[in-house]
Amino acid sequence: MVLATLVEHAGHLVTRDELRQVVWRDDTYVDFERGLNFCIAQIRAALGDTAGTPRYVRTIAKQGYEFICPVDAGDQVRSRRSAVIWGATAALSLALAALVVSIAIPRRPAPLIIAVARFDNETGDPNLTRLSDSLTDSVVAELTNDGPGRYAIIGNAALLRRDRADRDLGAIATELHAQYVVLGQLQRDDTGLRVLAHLIRLPDETHVAVTRTDQIADTSLPAVDGLAVKIANAFDARLRARLPPAASRPSAPPPSH
Repeated sequence: MVLATLVEHAGHLVTRDELRQVVWRDDTYVDFERGLNFCIAQIRAALGDTAGTPRYVRTIAKQGYEFICPVDAGDQVRSRRSAVIWGATAALSLALAALVVSIAIPRRPAPLIIAVARFDNETGDPNLTRLSDSLTDSVVAELTNDGPGRYAIIGNAALLRRDRADRDLGAIATELHAQYVVLGQLQRDDTGLRVLAHLIRLPDETHVAVTRTDQIADTSLPAVDGLAVKIANAFDARLRARLPPAASRPSAPPPSH
C-alpha cells in the first residue's frame, strides 16, 4: 500500500499523515511512526535503494516521501511499475514473515563446548599410557552420549593431546572456543592405581567438580568404561545445574508411528 501510493503520486510529496490515512485508518491503533519507518526501509531494501543517494524514494525531512523515478504513461511503463510494486510487495511479505517466525520460534541456547584433554599418565610406567588413553576416549564417548543438544564435545584436537607441561588452557579456550575442559590424571601408590578427573571452567580456570577413584585393580575395558560413566555422570550433573531450565531438559523423543 505504501509503495503503491508513492508510485501513484510519483514526482509529488506524499506526507506521512497521508500515508497513515491510506494504510492505517483512524480506528487502527499501532505505533505508526515506527511502522512507517520500517516499511520505507524494507521498500528501499527491495528496490536496492538508499536514503543517502535515492533512485526511487526520497525523504523530505519532517514531511514525507516522494517517488522520484520517472513514471510515464503507456502500457510498458505501467507494466514496469506493476513489476516494481509486485517485487517490492513480495520482498516486504517475506521480510515480515521472517520477522514473525523469528519472534514466534523460541531460540535454543547454543550447546556448551567442552574439551576433553588427554589424561596424564603420572605413574612413571609407560605401559599404563594405553590405559589413560582408553579412559580419555571413554569419557569423550560418555559425555557425548549424555549431552546431545546441550554439549559439544571436543576430544581429538591437537591442543588436547599435548603433555601436561605443554598444555595451554588459555589456548584451549580461545582456539577451540571451549567453555569447560576436562583434565585427568592416572596415579599409582602402594595401594594401587588412582584416577582424578577435573572439570574446569574457562577462561578463568576455576574448578567446578572433581572425581576421585582409588585402589583401581581391574583395568579391563568394561571397568574403564564404568569409570568413564562415573566421571561423565558427575560432571553432567554439575553442568545441568548451571544450564538454563530449557537447555537442561533433554530433547523430547520423536513420536512413534
